[in-house]
Amino acid sequence: MEILQPPGWVEPRGYSNGIVHEFTAGSRLVFVGGQVGWNAQHKFETDDFALQVRQTLENVMAVLHEAGAGPQHITRMTWFVVDKHEYLAALSEVGRHYREVIGRHFPCMTAVEVSDLIEDRARVEIEVTAVVPGPP
Repeated sequence: MEILQPPGWVEPRGYSNGIVHEFTAGSRLVFVGGQVGWNAQHKFETDDFALQVRQTLENVMAVLHEAGAGPQHITRMTWFVVDKHEYLAALSEVGRHYREVIGRHFPCMTAVEVSDLIEDRARVEIEVTAVVPGPP
């Protein structure tokens, strides 16, 4: 098992940003822990929902990059939002940011409204599972 920690990021306390499990055929499962819309120094630069989504997706991609994975390897995403109405109102912007960061890859997704997230300023948290195939 390999722990994923992008360079320059603050070390997480009590969790991992991501983990890779390698299998005998060389394929790897990558699990990206819930990412929020803060920067690498754990500072929020905005309270805007759509912009937090963009930063969250960029954070997901940074962790995947550490595993040698890209958006095409994402098989599952789970979105936790604190206000479904805020999410729905920003859907057009969210879609634009998604396509700019992830592209036109649309894995299985689940979105759940939650009463709160651990980080007070976080409006969204996203966790991801990816499968990186081994050598042919």
